[in-house]
Amino acid sequence: MSNSPRPVVGGSSADLLPQLRADLRAAMNGVAAKAIRESGMGYRLAYGIELPRLREIAAGYTPDRRLALELWQEDVREYRLLAIMLFPAEEFDTDMADLWVSSLRPEQAELAQLLSMDLLSRQPYAAELSFQWMAAERPVQQLCGFLVLGRLLMNGAELAPDAAEEFLDQAAATLPTASLPLRKAVQNALLRYGESSPEAARRADRILAS
Repeated sequence: MSNSPRPVVGGSSADLLPQLRADLRAAMNGVAAKAIRESGMGYRLAYGIELPRLREIAAGYTPDRRLALELWQEDVREYRLLAIMLFPAEEFDTDMADLWVSSLRPEQAELAQLLSMDLLSRQPYAAELSFQWMAAERPVQQLCGFLVLGRLLMNGAELAPDAAEEFLDQAAATLPTASLPLRKAVQNALLRYGESSPEAARRADRILAS
């Protein structure tokens, strides 16, 4: 595939999928694809393409809901990552958010991270759903909850006292048994919360040190 930029293209999803597949094949990294297969992420197929290169590929296409939905249905790592990049953010409603988060598998932390950063944290409902997911039973949903809240706090969001108490209680309950990706997300959210005031920092530090 040429490195020169090509015009952003649109069209029906049926027309675009063959071109997307060709772009992915051209960018495939066999060594990385083998490592992904051996890592236990469980995808049917992985091309081993790094996120910056995938973003370059996505930039060549017009965001499209139908195309993104078709890509998300495929158990292929790069298809699902591109689905996140190509879903129009303004059309990603709460039902779609719950559906996609619920469909994530525990080993798909990479998908959870991109979904949380690129789509979920940009939504007007992000704070509300982040608290629901933090309290969920499935760790991958908890991961999305803490990732989204951490991004909101980083962007200057402030928690009301009762929300802060709920967040701190959930963080303290989750941290001791969390997997590595979830633990990092909880720690980051606590650190972001701690930046809001000296008292917040003291409370966050107590949980982080426990």
